[in-house]
Amino acid sequence: MKHIGARAIDRELKKGSAELLILSLIEHRARHGYEISKLIDERSGGVLKFNVASFYPLLYRLEGRGLIAGRWVEKAGQRRRRYYTLTVQGREMLKAQQSTWLDFVNAIHRITEAENA
Repeated sequence: MKHIGARAIDRELKKGSAELLILSLIEHRARHGYEISKLIDERSGGVLKFNVASFYPLLYRLEGRGLIAGRWVEKAGQRRRRYYTLTVQGREMLKAQQSTWLDFVNAIHRITEAENA
């Protein structure tokens, strides 16, 4: 069996958590794509960063699946931005994903702590 490099695992974890992160950040208020991306970077202490080439297509896919809704907002002196909010379906998906991730993290914790006991 081939050893999976740390980078490949990191990439898969990031890919698997991106949807949850985005949905979580727009749960309580609308945010534009750049703001969402910056918050992920800042709140993760720079551990999680998404490049534009993968981040915006992800937003478009979430919108296409009906999980988020986007609307263009123009403000004087600023460029036009697309703000995203959760839909009812997105809120349900967020709750399901939060539960799944919590179960996953707790399971990993139980396994790793058992070895250290």
